[in-house]
Amino acid sequence: MRFFVMLILLAFPFAEIFLLVKLAHQYGWWLGLYLVVTSLLGIQLIKDEKAMFSAKMMQSMSVGGNPISAMIGSARNMIAGVLLLIPGVITDVIAALLLLIPFRQPKASADQSYHKAGYSTAANDDIIEGEFTEIKNELEKK
Repeated sequence: MRFFVMLILLAFPFAEIFLLVKLAHQYGWWLGLYLVVTSLLGIQLIKDEKAMFSAKMMQSMSVGGNPISAMIGSARNMIAGVLLLIPGVITDVIAALLLLIPFRQPKASADQSYHKAGYSTAANDDIIEGEFTEIKNELEKK
């Protein structure tokens, strides 16, 4: 098993270079433009994720969620950004798959969000509290 993992890790750069050479012969300078654009997208993804990390953590904690799930989602986006930075098509495909896999963050239940918003339920559910104003009709006054 260890030999198999080492073989994959050693073969990966060769496969990436082989594919880049094949695509460069086929598409020419468009491949260079593609590599520059994906690198810029990777840098932007990392910057955005770095800026939004604390906000995601605070939001997760404020709704009573698990901050670990927010950290996992941010780590996934950071790894995808690093993979986009590495020049190559295979790493870009892996990054795209990472970004396309849906990641559900657990939402607070309706009951939890209702109580966190400051609303309270009545002890007796048959009573509806409220205010009213009586509007008299013009015809009734005459």
